[in-house]
Amino acid sequence: MNFSSEDVPISIGVIFDHSGSMADKLGKAKEAAIQFFKTANPQDEFFLVGFNERAELLSPFTDSVEDLQGRIFSVPAKGRTALLDAIYLGLSEMKGAHHAKRALLIISDGGDNSSRYNEKDIKRLVREADTQLYSIGIFDPFEYRSRTLEELHGPSLLSEVTELTGGRSFSVEDINELPDIAAKIGMELRNQYVLGYRPSNKSHDARWRKIKIKLHAPKGLPPLTAYAKTGYYAPSR
Repeated sequence: MNFSSEDVPISIGVIFDHSGSMADKLGKAKEAAIQFFKTANPQDEFFLVGFNERAELLSPFTDSVEDLQGRIFSVPAKGRTALLDAIYLGLSEMKGAHHAKRALLIISDGGDNSSRYNEKDIKRLVREADTQLYSIGIFDPFEYRSRTLEELHGPSLLSEVTELTGGRSFSVEDINELPDIAAKIGMELRNQYVLGYRPSNKSHDARWRKIKIKLHAPKGLPPLTAYAKTGYYAPSR
């Protein structure tokens, strides 16, 4: 087993929701994305995917934060929500990343009502991709949400997809909190521990192997939570 900490360049994709339901939240959501870009190291690279009823690559990989800021300022809020398609596009674009450490940040009010891909497809891809997913879910208080199934399911969809990868989902009801949370995610990405081990099961069966990390907190500290990927696929040969 090996254990270390590192601050290395990261390849990051931002998946930005500009569907019609984001209209009254779009300004703060853009501020949050820009605050996240400001946490970048000089060697980091970013791409930007925007989505409403379809997902679109707004910027391929670049190290120009200024260019990304300009592109994100120009997107309007309209249309339906193809969140799952946007995650698929983000994972596809990540195949061209130059750095070993990779992450996607999803900024959305959750739910999906326009994707070609389904939840099962995306969860399979997320498991296979060596990419951490984080999300900022911008939700109305429960009692004020419309009762569409996709909106009610939005929070759990984001949390389930991110937790598979060892990332986290942040739920936001006060949109003024968005920039601070985006900055927190940026810092968290750059302050992580790397834990490695050799599995006792040597079979090359391509099956899913679960991982569970437990912490024993020193006396005097509050309970601690470890966020880590939930498993991996064994090699096929």
